[in-house]
Amino acid sequence: MPSISRAEVAHLARLARLAVTEEELDLFAGQLDQIVAAVAQVGQVADQDIPPTSHAVPLTNVFRRDQVRPGLTQRQALASAPAAEDGRFRVPRILGEEA
Repeated sequence: MPSISRAEVAHLARLARLAVTEEELDLFAGQLDQIVAAVAQVGQVADQDIPPTSHAVPLTNVFRRDQVRPGLTQRQALASAPAAEDGRFRVPRILGEEA
């Protein structure tokens, strides 16, 4: 006996704004029922002795450590700017509001 009914598939199709035929309702109900059964079977495999994990294998950080290095001064950063004003980058106004 399927656990997903034609009416539930039709409801899901309406929510997803999908046009489905009568034949597709039966097909999708069977397919969704198989998916629900497979997920339930996976849920039964997990046992109390197995701790929950996020990954099957341990992960290690492969990034290098951060190192402090000198950066640009304000004058160097603004040197290549198309426009600067009061020690800042000048950009076109995007909002029509007054500052």
